[in-house]
Amino acid sequence: MKKYLFAAAAAMTAVSFTACDDMLDTEPRVTEMTQATFPGKPADVEALNAGTYSILNTIGGGDCDNQNIFFWWEVMSDNCYGSGGLQDNKVKSLHHLVEMSANQYETPFILLYGGINRANNQIETIDNVPWNGGKEDKQRKQLLGEAYFMRGLYTLWLTQLFGDVPLITSTTITDDVQKDAETVIYPQILSDFVSGMNLMGDREYAGSGHANKFVAEGFIARAYMFWAGFYKGVAELKDGAPAIDLVAQEGCDKASLSKDDVVAGLKDIIANGGYRLLKDYRSLWQYSNSLLLAEAKDGEKHAYKFIEDMDEADCFDKFGNGNGNDEELFQIQFMNASSWNIGGTYNAQRMYSNYIAVFWGLRNGATQQNGNRNFTYPFNQGWGQGTPSCNIWDDWTVAENLGGYTDIRKKASLIDLENELENYTYEKDDCEESGYSEKKFAAVNLDACGADNDTWWSKADGFTSGSLGNAMQGDHFHDYYLMRYSDVLLMASELTGDASYMNQVQKRAGVPETAYSLKAIQDERRWEFVFEGLRFNDMRRWTGKGAKGGYASKALQAQAGKMIICLGDKSNKRAMAHMTCSWTERYEATDGFLAKPQNQISLMNGSLVQNDGWNAADPTTQYKVLY
Repeated sequence: MKKYLFAAAAAMTAVSFTACDDMLDTEPRVTEMTQATFPGKPADVEALNAGTYSILNTIGGGDCDNQNIFFWWEVMSDNCYGSGGLQDNKVKSLHHLVEMSANQYETPFILLYGGINRANNQIETIDNVPWNGGKEDKQRKQLLGEAYFMRGLYTLWLTQLFGDVPLITSTTITDDVQKDAETVIYPQILSDFVSGMNLMGDREYAGSGHANKFVAEGFIARAYMFWAGFYKGVAELKDGAPAIDLVAQEGCDKASLSKDDVVAGLKDIIANGGYRLLKDYRSLWQYSNSLLLAEAKDGEKHAYKFIEDMDEADCFDKFGNGNGNDEELFQIQFMNASSWNIGGTYNAQRMYSNYIAVFWGLRNGATQQNGNRNFTYPFNQGWGQGTPSCNIWDDWTVAENLGGYTDIRKKASLIDLENELENYTYEKDDCEESGYSEKKFAAVNLDACGADNDTWWSKADGFTSGSLGNAMQGDHFHDYYLMRYSDVLLMASELTGDASYMNQVQKRAGVPETAYSLKAIQDERRWEFVFEGLRFNDMRRWTGKGAKGGYASKALQAQAGKMIICLGDKSNKRAMAHMTCSWTERYEATDGFLAKPQNQISLMNGSLVQNDGWNAADPTTQYKVLY
């Protein structure tokens, strides 16, 4: 691991360093920067910090089937199918919880360790700078707090993907042996978040793409709830959950973190964070931009009726909404800087474009090539992977019918192809089509753009042409939300049993306010955050490690038997079935963990152990052609 993982990480660092390590056995040249000479001033630490954050863009902006873990977790849940074309085997293997190759899941493994390495370097070298008190000391605390927070965040995602892994808290690796997530890694994750909370400032950094005190408090809750639910098997968090031991480090001088501490952090966000729920749920998503609204209200050829009742002040591109809005605590931000000439690997060329719009985009039939707007408007062409499942629409409709209400979030999140795009047809090799498509992050066009597969961003204020030269792949600049204020409210209800927090989320959606129940929370989280990467790990924590017949097993297996469109023919429907056995069997065999990359297992000479349920000799673990 030392020789391979961090050699790869070094290629991704913003500034290359030499070190006393067996990876490098030569003396540094006079012109090279080392940890002894760099950083030398506050601006240098800011540069290191930018490099630590940039891993977010590489994960969120690259090919989704290779490295976008948020897309993965939606596809692995009951919200989405794998779908796409016949050749799109990676996404199908994710949905069926199997593998198509021994190193299929290696890219995020390397990327996340690269981010951890950058954060460790930032922590270790920050005091090379002669901080001069006053504002500079405040700057030091913020930058150190961000480094701790980002190390905790990358480690959280790494262990949610792969379980017990090496815990790396230094750039000098002395012990490569994998650690127990429950007793060793999660205490470190929570300690890093606590350090971040105590060192970072608060609202002055809101909406900047940087973490702050309130962001740390939110992720303390998310990590603690996963640990308590998945590892400790606490079914009802409101009734109590154990404290977790912490690790002493700068900013973290508590011996343990209790549930009461976690709740206090959420209440601090609610009382003092300055965040709010946007009035209209649609304001969060780019299809509600004022340019498209103007077309709808003017009766243009392709008027998009779903938003024509909106107030212009509530549009995505108006102050307080959209990117940097008052509801988002933490996000991945994008900009018009993608270029085919960006060096390196891991699809870095598109790291500044929210590429999830392309993967979830509509896959056009033979009669509507190149995103012909007469068939897809106002949405654009894409790869058609991760198609919403029949289950998410059907389960939502059942809830609406039982409650006698209409939830604005359903049609705000999903495109009903039959009723919204009546001319839409499928590609001849489309697989696992449900009749729905993802709307939240879908690319959006305008009549004013004139060209098929242009995006509305080209008409937005301040747009400049990017060097990627491909609007379909490069011009997607909407934030990817990593935490919204509604998540804070729902976590607060789940931890306390106080329905008033949940009721605020329900009221915004037009859903009747209900008394607290775990079932109500489970439904609200599913409806509120569909396609935002939270569902799969929510399912896992409501199930518990090693549980049989639990929440996740039942929800995933409920996909079986749903009628799906195959090979692009609406008349050619078949019952959805698992690729090799059943979703219950695959989930319970793996607990939702992915296979660790064989490359890493081999390089660590046996100290990295493969996860349960991933014996390559077992045919139930291996990809199988279905269509």
